[in-house]
Amino acid sequence: MMQERIGETAGKVWRALGQQGEVSLTTLPKVVNEKEDMVFQALGWLAHEGKLVYSKKSNRNYVSLTAPEREAFRTIH
Repeated sequence: MMQERIGETAGKVWRALGQQGEVSLTTLPKVVNEKEDMVFQALGWLAHEGKLVYSKKSNRNYVSLTAPEREAFRTIH
């Protein structure tokens, strides 16, 4: 089912951002080894839940976890 796959990918994205911190949107699909469209759907899921921070540096877009989510990641790992 597609929603399950998006949810699983959201988990991969969340863990990758917890481990690596800020990641560029163009690099993220390679980091989590998923197709770009699936990663962007997962980002939408996480953004809707208020778990992400987006930033722009030198015309590149980046994403990272919010401070509470980083703390949650540290607590789990």
